[in-house]
Amino acid sequence: MAQITLSKLRHSYYPNPKTPDDYALKQIDLDWEDGGAYALLGPSGCGKSTLLNIISGLLDPSQGQVLFDGKDVTGLPPDQRNIAQVFQFPVIYDTMTVFNNLAFPLRNRGMDEITVKQRVEEIAHMLELDGMLHSRAAGLSPDNKQKISMGRGLVRKDVNVVMFDEPLTVIDPHLKWKLRSKLKELHQRVRATMIYVTHDQTEALTFADQVVVMNDGEIVQIGTPNELFERPAHTFVGHFIGSPGMNVLPCEVNQGMAFFHGHPINLEGAIDSSGAIAGKTEIGIRPEFVSLNYQGLEATIRKVSDVGRHNVVDAMIGETLVKAVVNGAVPAQGETVHLSFDPAKTRLYCDGWIATQTQGAAS
Repeated sequence: MAQITLSKLRHSYYPNPKTPDDYALKQIDLDWEDGGAYALLGPSGCGKSTLLNIISGLLDPSQGQVLFDGKDVTGLPPDQRNIAQVFQFPVIYDTMTVFNNLAFPLRNRGMDEITVKQRVEEIAHMLELDGMLHSRAAGLSPDNKQKISMGRGLVRKDVNVVMFDEPLTVIDPHLKWKLRSKLKELHQRVRATMIYVTHDQTEALTFADQVVVMNDGEIVQIGTPNELFERPAHTFVGHFIGSPGMNVLPCEVNQGMAFFHGHPINLEGAIDSSGAIAGKTEIGIRPEFVSLNYQGLEATIRKVSDVGRHNVVDAMIGETLVKAVVNGAVPAQGETVHLSFDPAKTRLYCDGWIATQTQGAAS
C-alpha cells in the first residue's frame, strides 16, 4: 500500500486554457495516508472521475504531480502504478468461473497455483462467494458480479491503492446496503488504501473515514462524516450533505452581530475578525437544530412531510423558507408557530465560507 500525495494538480481538457473556468480541476493539494478509507464526494461534473483517472494513470494532468510514498509517478503508465480499479459496471470474464476470474490477476503475474488457490479462497470467503467458485460468472446476479469485480481488485497484495468509481450504480437499492457494509468490513480486514468515488452521500459517509467534498473542480472540505455534518466549512457542503440539507438564510451583519429579518441571531461564536465581512452573508443552521416552541421568530407552517422516523416541517418567515426536523406532534398547515435556533449549531457564512469561530477558538 502507499501514501498518495497530489501536489499542485490542475487539469484542463482544452489545449490552451486561459481562465479558471477552462480547468476541470483547479489546483488540488491532498495527502491520503497509507491504509486509509477515503471517499471523493460531489455532484456529477465536479471533477471526481477526472481526479481518479489522473491517479490511476489513465489521464496525464495539465500541471502538478502524483506521488506514491514520495515517488513521482506522474509519468508512469497504469500498469506500473500497481493500482486496482473497480468501475460502475462489473469488469469480469463471463465465460470464466468465479474462481478463474479471481485468479486471473495473480496468474497474470506468474504466481504459483498453491498461492493462487490460497489467496482466491481467502478473498472469496470475505466476499461470501465460497459456494459459487466453480460457477460461471455469466449466470450470477449483478451484485455477485460486482463482488467478483471487487475481489479482483483485492486479491493482489501488491496494490498501492484500490479505487472504486461509483461501484454501486447498477446495484438494486435493497442490495446496496449489503455491499456497502461488506466493503467497509473488507477494508477493516485487509487495511488496503481505498478511494471511493460517488455522488451519493450515504455511500460516502458510511464507507469512508475521511471524505473529500468536491465542487466545480475544487476541494471544498475534507473531514470525517461527523465533521462535515456538524460544521460545514462551506454552504455547498451544508446543502449537499444531510437530508434535508442545511438551511442557508440571508442575513445582515452589523457591529459584530447577525440579523435575520431584523432579529439578532445568536451564533456559535464570535464573527471571524481576521478579514472584513464585506461579501454576501448568510446564516447556516441544520433543520435538526431548529425548534418549534412559544418563543423566537414567528413563522407560518407551509407543509409537513412524514419521512418515517420524524417529520420535516416547512415554515415561512416572511418570504424565507426554514426547514425543521420535528419528533412527535406537529402543527397543522397554516398554523402560526415560533422558531428558535440552537446557538451552538448556528454559523455565519460570508460568500459561502464559514465566518464564525467556535467558542473555544474565540476565547
